[in-house]
Amino acid sequence: MRYPSIFVAAALGASLLVSCSDRTSEVSVAPLKAAFLFDFGRSVPAASAELASLGRDLYHEEQLSTGKNLSCASCHDLNRYGQDGEATSPGSTGARGGRNSPTSVNAFRQVAQFWDGRAADVEAQAQGPVLNPIEHGFAEEAEFLAALRAVDGMPERFAAAFPGQEAPITLANFGAAVGAFERTLVTRGRWDEFLDGDDAALTASEKQGLATFVEVGCTACHNGRTVGGGMFQKLGLVEPYETADKGVGDLKGDPAQDYVFKVPMLLNVAETAPYFHDGSVKTLDEAVKIMAKHQFGRQLTDQQVASIVTFLKALTGKPQWQP
Repeated sequence: MRYPSIFVAAALGASLLVSCSDRTSEVSVAPLKAAFLFDFGRSVPAASAELASLGRDLYHEEQLSTGKNLSCASCHDLNRYGQDGEATSPGSTGARGGRNSPTSVNAFRQVAQFWDGRAADVEAQAQGPVLNPIEHGFAEEAEFLAALRAVDGMPERFAAAFPGQEAPITLANFGAAVGAFERTLVTRGRWDEFLDGDDAALTASEKQGLATFVEVGCTACHNGRTVGGGMFQKLGLVEPYETADKGVGDLKGDPAQDYVFKVPMLLNVAETAPYFHDGSVKTLDEAVKIMAKHQFGRQLTDQQVASIVTFLKALTGKPQWQP
């Protein structure tokens, strides 16, 4: 996690891609795409339909919480682009966690999971909440596995999904199944069509918003097809940002990494408010202003903010998974 020098340099380089003119007609589309033509997610072998189906049912199973009232889908509602619209989410007992629940949609395409990146992939991430006392509530792995075995049909389904294993109901296999399902949670929209060669997929105002996004320096961190999710960065890189949560610094016990968080991806960002690690920012306009101020030391005009938000709204895609 090297910062800030390489990221500031990247921002300055990105700004050179855009004409000083505000007229969209003078903005070359090709260089604007350059920072986005790759994915961060790790490639894994395709899962069987049986494993993904098991994972889908586990994702929605409320019996896998101590109060039998909470599932993965409670905080990561697929009817709401994989999140719940809450600043922080209530767990099985009603107690709330300290961080915003990020979207599960397209999540596997990121470099790591959780705000502090403590899980390498969605398979590892799925194993965390069930053993979190504030979330699903199980204190011990054995307690969770007992609840899993008690769900009607699960012993047989795990045996079928993991053939040859003497005891297939394990925490790792639970994560593998849920992860297999989450890897189907992909959206595709006009942004993808634009990156794939259809320059007319975005409107003139949306392309101008993209140009402003690049010129301001946002692509230093928000890049790749997911427009973020591929690196870690300090919150308050130029101007300190007040927050009790120290992110990676708390996880690692390393003051040098205080206030470092995974950069969130921006796909479908218009549908996933509120924003930031604590859900404290309610609107995209506010988020854009705060990021420019604290990451670049820039005070954006209302016109610049509106232009960037116009682009961000174009990142909304359509679900590609089966309900």
